[in-house]
Amino acid sequence: MNLKYILFGAVILPNFLFADKSNIDCIPLEGENSIVCKYTQERVNYAKVVKFKWIDPNGVLSRERDMEIPAFYGSVYDYRYLSGRLKGQWKFQVIDRNNIYETTFIID
Repeated sequence: MNLKYILFGAVILPNFLFADKSNIDCIPLEGENSIVCKYTQERVNYAKVVKFKWIDPNGVLSRERDMEIPAFYGSVYDYRYLSGRLKGQWKFQVIDRNNIYETTFIID
């Protein structure tokens, strides 16, 4: 069997079959002293605005930001520096029209 077909079947195809249409993920970049949160969506043929919310461990809204996703784009991201941030479990929310997506992460 051709290697490219094996690669497609093993790596690429499951992403299409089982991927969520909308997803958020936060990744700490310790060497960069920052955390990056990314919102991924199904690509659409129109621009839209989503709202990012960073909520600190005390439940206080630390930052709220409107982010435009251009037509045919699949993701948008925001980042914050880690130093000076309150330690503990943070919440990151994305509001996309009537849907709220949420994840948490820890700053030690």
